Amino acid sequence: MDSFGGQHRLVDSPLPGRINRFFYRSATFLLALAVAFWAVLPTPIAQARTAEQAPAQTVETLSIQPYLDRVTDAVTEFTLDNGMKFIVLERRQAPVVSFMIYANVGAVNEADGKTGVAHYLEHLAFKGTSQIGTTNYAAEKALFVQMDATFARLKEAEKTGDEATVTQLQAELEALQQEAATYIEQNKYGQIIEQAGGVGLNATTSADATRYFYSLPSNKLELWMSLESERFLDPVFREFFEEKQVILEERRMRVDNSPIGTMIEEFLEASFDNHPYGRPVIGYQEDLFNATRQDIQEFYETYYGPSNLTAVVVGDVDPAAVQAMAEVYFGRYVPRPDPPELEINEPPQTAPREFVLELDSEPWYLEGYHRPGLNHPDHVIYGMIDSLLASGRTSRLYKTLVSDAQVALNIGSLNGFPGDKYENIFLLYGLTAPGNAPEDIATLFAQELQRLQQEPVTQTELDRVKTQARAGLLRSLASNSGMASLLAEYEAKTGDWRNIFKDLEAIDAVTAADIQRVAQELFRETNRTVGKLVPPRESTES
Repeated sequence: MDSFGGQHRLVDSPLPGRINRFFYRSATFLLALAVAFWAVLPTPIAQARTAEQAPAQTVETLSIQPYLDRVTDAVTEFTLDNGMKFIVLERRQAPVVSFMIYANVGAVNEADGKTGVAHYLEHLAFKGTSQIGTTNYAAEKALFVQMDATFARLKEAEKTGDEATVTQLQAELEALQQEAATYIEQNKYGQIIEQAGGVGLNATTSADATRYFYSLPSNKLELWMSLESERFLDPVFREFFEEKQVILEERRMRVDNSPIGTMIEEFLEASFDNHPYGRPVIGYQEDLFNATRQDIQEFYETYYGPSNLTAVVVGDVDPAAVQAMAEVYFGRYVPRPDPPELEINEPPQTAPREFVLELDSEPWYLEGYHRPGLNHPDHVIYGMIDSLLASGRTSRLYKTLVSDAQVALNIGSLNGFPGDKYENIFLLYGLTAPGNAPEDIATLFAQELQRLQQEPVTQTELDRVKTQARAGLLRSLASNSGMASLLAEYEAKTGDWRNIFKDLEAIDAVTAADIQRVAQELFRETNRTVGKLVPPRESTES
């Protein structure tokens, strides 16, 4: 899809940890995940607990420290009077600037019965304002009122089973939509950015956050300030019912009509009792259909206040000019109360869980374990375990299951699934090879996890994953857009963007004893949920 068409990406699993970003993933499963829950964005690593006898910094860490120091020195940060935080990184290599607005809200913040509104709002945030995207906002607004009232009556008629009235109201709603469309300037927001030389216009919704981003020539800084401040100062949720159908179709394609999408949704529901991570980011079909414009408005008013937004600007800019313009444009935002704190009431898992899902699919095996959120002191250790087990063709699970025993066509992992701000799931998965069953994968998974618990990893393996982590982090820092994403994510989730660089020290301090200790705590039978996706018995027999 054309980026300037306001393409949106739904992020259900922000594979956390720079150290598990850089291994070979199953192309088949990644495609399935993209279909089921869209693409992914990396998320940050918190500091690891260091052993009392932590090793000295390695040569690799020391050699890049001057670069990291220069990056840190180039960062300017300020907070407007209304509470909105800005982080600016001056990089003069090219006359380009990357921008990100990070809303510290995702699907995890949705109320029961209103799932999908975070993603719904992200879609509507590209529809313009009272000045952008319309030729007659007053006439358009009057039609919004009529459409919303008609939809309310439509829902009531459906509840009572009055099919004749339902048909009539559907026709009325469609006619109102067509009339409203005569006032709409389609994709005006994207056109303005494209004409200014912008690239990469996009947004993502995940369990934990919503991100809006693109890049512009450096002489278009004030254009970004104007457009983005208006986007969240004066949003108009036009084409509301058109987008409802778009999102419902997305759900049908990526979940309801996708065996692996259905499996992932079932797996999360089985893994959690009360945690909002157990709900799909895209939302349930009934909730999506019933969602109203007022639901979106209330969600926006609650979670899109300036104190819940972080703006990051990276590239060829003068930090003083950024601050001056930010005060003019974003300073117009009126302070709002902080959003309510999310209360998680998930009881500890005390017994193993397992289910089998029969669908027309190749057999898959999924195995997940509860792990703490990213601000836990052992967070980087979980990422290193992930890398040891599933990072490329040299990883333990790949060598054992794919190369040697050949019971799986491929294996992989999702560390921090479906989000990582709160307690989440460490997921391992495998696609069975012909002539094998999910149980064959389960047996060898158990063998390798037990080995990790009982035998210290070798120094060679430990050095390999540390090198992967450092290289991965540096690759992310190399681009303006990658840096903008990292700065925003770390600031919002860990409380300080500087933790990007502290992670290198934390990774370097991890020992074989740390790996063994965390593996023993993580891979407990009582902490495990297993899902098996198999074809129906009749199709297998035939």
